[in-house]
Amino acid sequence: MSIVALIGLSLLFAVIFGPQYWVKRAIAKHSIDRPDLQGTGGELAQHLIERFKIDNAGVEMTDKGDHYDPKDLMVRLLQNNHDGRSITAVAIAAHEVGHAIQHHEGNRMLNLRQLLVKFASVTDTFATVFFFFAPVLGVLVRSPGAFLGFVLLGISLLAIRVIVHLVTLPVEWDASFNKALPILEQGNYLHPDDLPAAREVLKAAALTYVSAALSSLLNLAQWIRILR
Repeated sequence: MSIVALIGLSLLFAVIFGPQYWVKRAIAKHSIDRPDLQGTGGELAQHLIERFKIDNAGVEMTDKGDHYDPKDLMVRLLQNNHDGRSITAVAIAAHEVGHAIQHHEGNRMLNLRQLLVKFASVTDTFATVFFFFAPVLGVLVRSPGAFLGFVLLGISLLAIRVIVHLVTLPVEWDASFNKALPILEQGNYLHPDDLPAAREVLKAAALTYVSAALSSLLNLAQWIRILR
């Protein structure tokens, strides 16, 4: 492998996996227990749900990642964020409640994201089956035009997941900086000295899907290269 190719590959890995590394580092950096904080992440989430009168919503612990479930109207937090008293726990709780507020207000981008997620769960299954049988199709389908059509169909199925991640980005950014951060600032839930750390965690929460989007693009590019 030439030096130019090696440098190019290194830059590609940095672009793809750099954001993921930074997100994990930022969240871990501010996960130190802070007994001086007013409450745990779970307590703050429950308080905010009541404060903003988000009807029928609740808070519970999960082991499947911090998220808001619009179907069950549930803010779900990992144990260290649900029971923890840290900047990360408080910021993540506020971010997920931000999604609950979006849902309560009928945010169009959140609604579009949910529709695309449901659609993508189906297309992902079809894409997996398609690429599994792609070599067989290559043998059975003798017409270059027909095979090209199959290839474009498979690539389109994978591209839907990329679109979902791209739609997700503004939704996450809004939850962090138009919802969670103003809540933390104006509600005096954190000392002013802690707000820069909270902003870093909220930025990490908003950019979580950047690495997912880049990984999806890389996966899509790999399949395009293989099927050429």
